[in-house]
Amino acid sequence: MLSTPVRTIWAIFKKDLAIWLLNRRNLVATLIPPLVFLLVQALGAVAVGRSPVALVTLDHDPKGLQMQQIFHDADVFRITDATPAQAQQLLKGIKVVAVITIPANFTQRVDAHENSPIDVTVNNLNLDFTNDIRRSVPDAITQFYQAQGSASPIKVTLQEQDLRQRDVELFQYNILPTIVLLLTISGLVNGGVATAREWESRTVKELLLSPVARGAIIVGKVLAGFVISFTLGILVLLLGYLLGWTQPQGIYWLSTLLTVALVALFSSGLGVAVGAALQRIQPVAATSINVALYLFFLAGGLGVLAFEPGWLQNIAAFVPLTYGRHALEMSIYYSSAEQFALDMSVLALSALTTVGLGVWSLRRGLAS
Repeated sequence: MLSTPVRTIWAIFKKDLAIWLLNRRNLVATLIPPLVFLLVQALGAVAVGRSPVALVTLDHDPKGLQMQQIFHDADVFRITDATPAQAQQLLKGIKVVAVITIPANFTQRVDAHENSPIDVTVNNLNLDFTNDIRRSVPDAITQFYQAQGSASPIKVTLQEQDLRQRDVELFQYNILPTIVLLLTISGLVNGGVATAREWESRTVKELLLSPVARGAIIVGKVLAGFVISFTLGILVLLLGYLLGWTQPQGIYWLSTLLTVALVALFSSGLGVAVGAALQRIQPVAATSINVALYLFFLAGGLGVLAFEPGWLQNIAAFVPLTYGRHALEMSIYYSSAEQFALDMSVLALSALTTVGLGVWSLRRGLAS
């Protein structure tokens, strides 16, 4: 037989879990914000990941075709092969951001060691696109001259040493902050709403009059929010694994699961604290979502934190989600233990702090 405190915890946990499964509003409030951000990031990645250009190849001799293939293989353009007239139509209709033209005498001039200009017409309506073209075209030309080897009139040697062993797509890179946002919203909303419901439905009086320890009530509330958040996080990770987005290897599955668990515990404890403080479902749901979003943005959720303004990096150093995001990136994308001890220490301390805050807030609410 289970002891009385354990049975109390189990009963409260089952009740909150059953209510969550039947309450579609909580599920919608949990899932919609991360899905919206994921959609925005997907559209943004498509828009800025590769610049749309029209490639006009007027030289069909070996060097012209080689240059054409290098542009195709550069992996920085979305290329449409076109005639000069088609290219101008695409540029005027803003279907492409630039027209790159390989001239008819390109091979002849290269073989004669003469200047071999490649014409680039850019619509500079957007500095981001324009600068991408300005950087990428010279890089492609450099690769062309490197490919000529000793026969090249311009001696070029390229040597690349990657700091990371793996290249991560822009959209894929943004998935982990979205998972962290999902965990945070889930813990805050579900922990907060489940706690506030006790006051709004007046079942808190029944809990107070029942012969159970208040500590068991608190543990049951936090446990329910934690399990819901942790389960959602694991499901999203598994979905990402099947889609090829999030695939930790070997022992890094353990560090990934530990990170998800600590973020879920952090947000659940904070949710219970908010629920006990506000004691009304609607204010709790609105406050929880806003708090989660602010933490997400302050942790650099929409970009690479290292490239963000200094003031944001200074603030992010005090936001626990920053360390959760970093730990997931290292485990899932780079199979690295970089800063693992620091990340886990900050997350564990933050989780204990918010659980303690939830315990204090709930005890204070029950006492009043």
